[in-house]
Amino acid sequence: MPSIHKLAEVQNAHIGRGTRVWQFVVILDGARIGKDCNICAHSFIEGDVVIGDNVTVKSGVYLWNGTRIANHVFIGPNATFTNDPFPRSGVHPEKLTGQTVCEGASIGANATLLPGITVGRGAMVGAGAVVTADVPDHALVVGNPARIVKYLK
Repeated sequence: MPSIHKLAEVQNAHIGRGTRVWQFVVILDGARIGKDCNICAHSFIEGDVVIGDNVTVKSGVYLWNGTRIANHVFIGPNATFTNDPFPRSGVHPEKLTGQTVCEGASIGANATLLPGITVGRGAMVGAGAVVTADVPDHALVVGNPARIVKYLK
């Protein structure tokens, strides 16, 4: 069974065995979270979000509709995910465009990922980077806008 802190609000979501959900986390109806994940305090997960197995979501991360997180991903504290390419108050797009973070990727603290971005397998987004384009497999990106500085093994 998952471990859900008594101060978390988990609606009708599917949460895998061994996953830990800490205090002040909100997980909306329909979200799917795999096994052996760690969802840290003060995080928010919308209903059309899929998270694989063995994923760490550090504190202050909000995952919006359309976001897909593969297995063995690390998301650092306060990483920012977006899903509306032209946000306006009271104007809602027909389709929201989340991100895809592929297996084994890491997202550094305070990184920002724009809508529709794919972060490749084993890639790493440096802390504070602003990702405006897809990140190739095993690339390390840093800066604003994020640029490739090397490839990881």
